[in-house]
Amino acid sequence: MKKRYITGYAGLRALAVIGVILYHLDPDHFGGGYLGVPVFLVLTGYLVTDQIMAAYDRQNFFDIKSFYQRRFKRLYPPLIAMLWLTSAYIVLFFQRNLLNKLYQIVGSNLLGVYNFWQIFNGQSYFERFANNESPFVHLWTMSIDWQFYLLWPLVMALVYKFGKRRRNMFWALIALSLLSAAEMALLYRPGQDTSRIYYGTDTRFFSLGLGSAMAILWPFEKLDNRFTRKDGVILNWTGAGTLAGMLLLMFTPLMNAQTAFPYYGGMLIFSFFTAVFAAVIAAPVGIWNRLLTNPLFDWLGSRSYEIYLYQFPVMIFFESRVSDLADHVALYRVIEVALILLISELTYRLFEKRRYTGAEIRSSLARLFHRPVKLSRSWLKTAAFFLVFLIGSGGILFSPLAKADNKDGALIKTIDDNSKQQAEMNKRALEAIKSSQKSSAKSSSQSQSKKKSQKSKKTDSKQKSKTSSKKVNQEFEKYGISQTELQAAQKLQVTAIGDSVMASASDLLHQLLPHAIVDAT
Repeated sequence: MKKRYITGYAGLRALAVIGVILYHLDPDHFGGGYLGVPVFLVLTGYLVTDQIMAAYDRQNFFDIKSFYQRRFKRLYPPLIAMLWLTSAYIVLFFQRNLLNKLYQIVGSNLLGVYNFWQIFNGQSYFERFANNESPFVHLWTMSIDWQFYLLWPLVMALVYKFGKRRRNMFWALIALSLLSAAEMALLYRPGQDTSRIYYGTDTRFFSLGLGSAMAILWPFEKLDNRFTRKDGVILNWTGAGTLAGMLLLMFTPLMNAQTAFPYYGGMLIFSFFTAVFAAVIAAPVGIWNRLLTNPLFDWLGSRSYEIYLYQFPVMIFFESRVSDLADHVALYRVIEVALILLISELTYRLFEKRRYTGAEIRSSLARLFHRPVKLSRSWLKTAAFFLVFLIGSGGILFSPLAKADNKDGALIKTIDDNSKQQAEMNKRALEAIKSSQKSSAKSSSQSQSKKKSQKSKKTDSKQKSKTSSKKVNQEFEKYGISQTELQAAQKLQVTAIGDSVMASASDLLHQLLPHAIVDAT
């Protein structure tokens, strides 16, 4: 049987990585873009399980050692390069706060347990948008992949031995997937941090499990002579429906990852749609494999691993260097995407497409220190690699000595100090409002003589003149607030409701708006 290559999967990976980048660039408008990750997980489950089952069907044996070696050579060099390049950047640009625990981050990524490290260290995936600027937070999915690659061949060996019939294997995998989704739903608590269930291998297994179950039901090598033209029409409509379902979920506010629905089955539904759509693409009939096969998608799909690795560090480092990001949002986003694609292309060519043997590395290092030095292209490349390795290694090794900038501690202290004053300020503001309301009611119920009215007007006029001559809060004029507006704000009665951001600025709000009531619970 001639083996086909599913070119459409490159297109599916391209759509997934585009969704993730859009989410990281603008989570407010592309709140479901994070669902690109379940697409990768479903494809991993399908392709790995199909490979294992095909080996058992052909020779009743799966070479686990060879499988591990292929995965290591394919995925580890780009990951190691990204970790050391990012570490070198942190050292070179003196981002001391990012050195804190860097050795733990690098070590847990190399061991494939970074998602557990994030859970135990309380590193939320969504805190980046509250100024948590870790360039590594997205690597949790790499660890889940590695754990799957390590354990799944062993699990499938047991399933194959005791399950025997494909139908039994299929339902066993469906049961495991549903248990995983049920665990996610049971562990979810509204209003609490979702890191445990978002990063957990057990709570994210259902995406891998549904892909694996589809491989049992839909073995790729046995699809060639299975379909009629009528089947192709059915598959075309099935593909259209599942793709529409995927896109609808990706672009609906219902799938905001900080709300309940994704954890109460939303991600499971999306993974199901993805698994069915992947099966449709794999079929030798129908239009979807052709529609998702084009030079652009092929390029993006083949480099999707590198694009995923580098998109977050590029965004974090670029945005930390740009002071007027809000003034040129569209331009800077284009620049960020261009940088991501450029770095991804370079690292793809250097570390994935090009494989280095131990002998080649030793030979290159020997030429690096050979006298006399010949400044060839190869020598310069080796020198650059060696320099990045030295700087990155220095940052990693000495990171235990670094202390993170205690920005969060300072913020908490500010909020605590403000909260002590907030109740008293609110109390005064309420008393002033009540007093103003009483005097207003009293003056409206009593008739006033013309004399008193004229006297009152003269008094008001004098007070206004006096007030207008006395400037207030002049330090805020540099923000474009006129003195007239600053004086008017002194009399406004407003209620301000917010969270920690407002709590940290409540002292300034009371200064600008003395009659404001601030509730920043």
